[in-house]
Amino acid sequence: MAIRIYGDAGSGSLRRVTTAAKLMGIEVERVNVDLFKGESQTDEFKSRLNPHGLTPVLEDGDTILWEASAINLYLANKVNSPLVGITQEERFQVLQWMFWSGEQWRTFTTTMFDERVGKTVMGMAKNDSLIEFAEGKIRAAAKVLDQHLKGRKFMVGDALTLADIDIAAPFSQIDRARFPFGEYPNLMAWHDNLLRSFPAWAETKAELDNRMERFLASVGVKL
Repeated sequence: MAIRIYGDAGSGSLRRVTTAAKLMGIEVERVNVDLFKGESQTDEFKSRLNPHGLTPVLEDGDTILWEASAINLYLANKVNSPLVGITQEERFQVLQWMFWSGEQWRTFTTTMFDERVGKTVMGMAKNDSLIEFAEGKIRAAAKVLDQHLKGRKFMVGDALTLADIDIAAPFSQIDRARFPFGEYPNLMAWHDNLLRSFPAWAETKAELDNRMERFLASVGVKL
């Protein structure tokens, strides 16, 4: 049975998994879950795949696993991939940045996306105070990244790792949610290098952009 990955092509979290799988040479069976139609909120999805009603979800035989970072670590373990780092020190640094990304980075970009994009789609009023709060947190985190990436091409060591993929994920929605990343030249240069150097990252960007643009056009929303 092939490894199945459930998710929506418009999701930056799914993009992290599909990119990593391509880089590791792991073939996966994609199972589309339309988040905009609420397909992850059904009782069947929650009881069998993820009680939180979120994607992506991995199904590998009897193994069900959710959270993109955990899925990528699972895939990397299957093929002993260097995306987790080469030395023991690098592996711990990769985990450090992956955990940091979840707690200090993506949580606030998700909040801003929900406010600026999600609420626009749903015709709801934005919470300007929440946007201001999230933007402040994003700038604080981006400053740390900008300093760390000075003179570097990668987050850890001299090669791409899962830390880069986790931290690059919010760039998937940079224009739609208007994240202030452009204020940080080292951060922008690092991400530009990822797009140039790794076709898998550019390919999944094109897929995500196409999905989002088609959906927004279908509901008559211009951001």
